[in-house]
Amino acid sequence: MPPTASLDAGPAGALPLASPAQGKPAPAARNRPHHWQRESARAYGLGLAPALVVLAAITLLPLITLVVVSLTPLSLTDPAATFHFDQPAGNYAQLLQDQRFLDSLWVQAKLSSVGVLLQLLVGLGLALLLHGESRLLAGLRTFFLIPMVLPPIVVALVWKIIYTPDISPLHALLEQWGWPVRSLIANPDTALWAIVAADVWQWFPFTMLMVLAQLQMVPRDPVDAARIDGANRWQVFVYIVLPYLQRTLVVCALFRLIDSFKAFPLLYVLTNGGPGTVTEVTNFYGFIQAFNFSYWGYGSAIAVVMLAIIFVLSALISRLGKAKGERHAR
Repeated sequence: MPPTASLDAGPAGALPLASPAQGKPAPAARNRPHHWQRESARAYGLGLAPALVVLAAITLLPLITLVVVSLTPLSLTDPAATFHFDQPAGNYAQLLQDQRFLDSLWVQAKLSSVGVLLQLLVGLGLALLLHGESRLLAGLRTFFLIPMVLPPIVVALVWKIIYTPDISPLHALLEQWGWPVRSLIANPDTALWAIVAADVWQWFPFTMLMVLAQLQMVPRDPVDAARIDGANRWQVFVYIVLPYLQRTLVVCALFRLIDSFKAFPLLYVLTNGGPGTVTEVTNFYGFIQAFNFSYWGYGSAIAVVMLAIIFVLSALISRLGKAKGERHAR
């Protein structure tokens, strides 16, 4: 005989009626998802805490120290004035009257603007030329990445050889052609642009690599439709491909703008800020004040001003790129 269920309800054959309390989750069951979320967030925070502590130790503490030192007249020639805060804005007021510092800002502006613009143009052009699937193009892409992976000091030494007439293959070739040229880094009219050329050679592969990656994401349908409608290559690039590359170019400009303020090895090896102060950019002037003259407070103030300038320029470029992206989306 089949087993029968023992039901203590009503007439024979009738199923028991569920009470209103039945079918609703218990309070503990209802709170279980929220409890799990709290525990997950707590575990996530505990796992992230060590990394945040290390990040704060190597980033925030030096930054805070830099700002604090910039408010003091700290100098190794006067150790007693280490933490005097009688004139916290004294270093910044002196910067406004320091013509050498103001000149270094102008040199930095020329180096950064021309260098970053050329890196974007050269990188974009080569990315468009090398975009394709073939062994030759793959080999050329790898070859053009070599300058970017070289240590900065090695790049500086390579260009030091190129710019030294006695040992330079470039100068030897020009002399054979009957075009003798003075040392480009010893000429005040060409020294800065010689450094720009070396900086562009080292870092255009960064833009090229980023643009090549973005070109892989450009959809083929709009390009094919434009070609069917009779658009030439220039029109396809300007109206279809370039809008897809705008945000990538903005990111490249941001990274290269920040790095352009750190072009110290090239300057130190090639010109040491000379001839005179023609190639003395802001960070090099801060280095001279801090380590040559031991004015650490003044040098820290120069570094803080540089950080502020980089932050403002980065914010402006980000907003400009975002505005163009939104306008293109509409």
